[in-house]
Amino acid sequence: MTQISLTFPDGNKRDYAKGVTATEVAQSIAPSLAKAAISACVDGRHWDLQWPIEADSQIAIYTMKDDAQALELIRHDFAHVMARAVQKLWPEVKVTIGPVVENGWYYDFDREEPFTPEDLGAIEKEMRAIIAERDPVKTEVWDRSRAIAHYVAKNEPFKVELIEAIPGDEPLRMYWHGHWQDLCRGPHLQHTGQLPADAFKLMSVAGAYWRGDHTKKQLQRIYGVGFKNRDDLKAHLTMLEEAAKRDHRKLGREMELFHMQEEAPGMVFWHPNGWTVYSALQDYMRRRLDRAGYKEIKTPQVVDRVLWERSGHWEAYRENMFIVEVDEEGAKEKRINALKPMNCPCHVQVYNQGLKSYRDLPLRLAEFGSCHRYESSGSMHGLMRVRGFVQDDAHIFCTEDQIEAECAGFIDLLSSVYADLGFTKFDIKLSTRPEVRVGSDEIWDKAEAALESAVRKVRNDYVIDPGEGAFYGPKLDFKLTDAIGREWQCGTFQADFNLPVRLGAEYVGEDGAKHRPVMLHRAILGSFERFLGILIENYAGKLPFWLAPRQVVVASIVSDADDYVHEVVAALRDAGLRAEADTRNEKINYKVREHSVGKVPVILAVGMKEVAERTVSIRRLGETRTETAGLAEAVAALAGDATPPDGLARK
Repeated sequence: MTQISLTFPDGNKRDYAKGVTATEVAQSIAPSLAKAAISACVDGRHWDLQWPIEADSQIAIYTMKDDAQALELIRHDFAHVMARAVQKLWPEVKVTIGPVVENGWYYDFDREEPFTPEDLGAIEKEMRAIIAERDPVKTEVWDRSRAIAHYVAKNEPFKVELIEAIPGDEPLRMYWHGHWQDLCRGPHLQHTGQLPADAFKLMSVAGAYWRGDHTKKQLQRIYGVGFKNRDDLKAHLTMLEEAAKRDHRKLGREMELFHMQEEAPGMVFWHPNGWTVYSALQDYMRRRLDRAGYKEIKTPQVVDRVLWERSGHWEAYRENMFIVEVDEEGAKEKRINALKPMNCPCHVQVYNQGLKSYRDLPLRLAEFGSCHRYESSGSMHGLMRVRGFVQDDAHIFCTEDQIEAECAGFIDLLSSVYADLGFTKFDIKLSTRPEVRVGSDEIWDKAEAALESAVRKVRNDYVIDPGEGAFYGPKLDFKLTDAIGREWQCGTFQADFNLPVRLGAEYVGEDGAKHRPVMLHRAILGSFERFLGILIENYAGKLPFWLAPRQVVVASIVSDADDYVHEVVAALRDAGLRAEADTRNEKINYKVREHSVGKVPVILAVGMKEVAERTVSIRRLGETRTETAGLAEAVAALAGDATPPDGLARK
């Protein structure tokens, strides 16, 4: 019998018969390991315990202690068990696909009647019964014709279509969870009893077109979340409850920041309060960029398709662009333009005006660029995903030798900005060369080494994502963590060797010859709209005092104090504060409640005692106690609190 050699994580090797399974390998080490095993890693691939190993390999055995692999299997098995439960309760339902997603899974079903909340409860009950049965999970490999015949006989047309769409003639893997069967790549757990019956919940039902095509049948998608234990599930559900309270759309209404409507889908109508926050944030970013050596520019929103064709965006991005056709006077054909979906090609046009020398580099061009991208109606979500947005965009034109220094400087700037805005934790991902790319390996080596060296100077806990770089160069992505533990990818830094070539960017080097600059694409906030949504949710609407749209409301306790209220408001405004008067004929407790809902940071209550003593009663958002201070003292203190974190007064 042919032998193969398996190498374990500690470097030890053992010989086994060719075709040995990971279960058998685990059993040979210790029966307890075989019992605890859930899957394996074979030459870097996540491997089912039942799959045969046919060649010399590196192997590791996974157990429930391996969080990433355990969660992947748990959620994948939950999807299968849910589909089995649905077909047990409603045998006429057709199944389609059920992938793992963040924190859980979904499965799409073809059912005439809509699923109800009561149905979800019944499905959960049936899933727990299936888990309690501890049915074995087994797998076989079938040829395509056998698999198609099987699904035709079972009247599962969606599975037949899936198989027919798979390219090539390779055999297909079939899985059984007990008697219930599905087409699946795997891997899976050993039996249904390995699933934690108290660590999942079905969350919602949504519509979904078959294979994402709106011309095809609409299905029903059931979403579920699953974890290793009940405590993790409870923590996740608690986080979701907190997230619902912080929903920027809800807070946006309460704080009168913005609204959206059907006549302009994916576009934001900013109200005075919202635009105040937007402007304060933009002013802050403008100051930070100016001090970091950026030159601000402004480029057109409507650009002829010729430029997009030259840059490559027309071919690669056309379906996401808004097209503008113009009947030019005297022209035989309409002129086709597009609203810019990104700023990069236009920034190269600014760079190309006038001959550049190596002494001009690095040249940092920044723009609060207004962009438009077509997003499907189903993908849009408040400020988080829109069709019209503004980026804190910039492009750095530099030599290859300057990449590392520019990257390090950018990371320092980004770290400082995030800290100023209240985000002290962020992760960095370095995405390296994809299979399909432009540029020589020598240039890629230099670019990747420069980015990695720059990151190492800041921190050592970055993650490398092999093969996920842009086709024109490697990139860094920055994920910040908000107050309730959610991650948001906002910042990016990308090295581009392609666009300067396509659009003819050059500089005269020290040798007198012409060279191509490297173009560094970078953003800190990304979309202003999305980042403001993140800010609102991070602070639950209680924005930092310098950003708050209404910083102070001066409320009268009695109408006889109205004149003094207006005097206090005038003093606050003279000090640069955003202050308003509330002299309505309402009780002070009513006014305090109303402005607290609107997330006004400071309320100054003024009655006849305050008038006589020329003081104010200060109440801060979220606090029950009040304090009294003299007018001049209070104004000076609040003016100090309103100073932006970069230490410069707002213009």
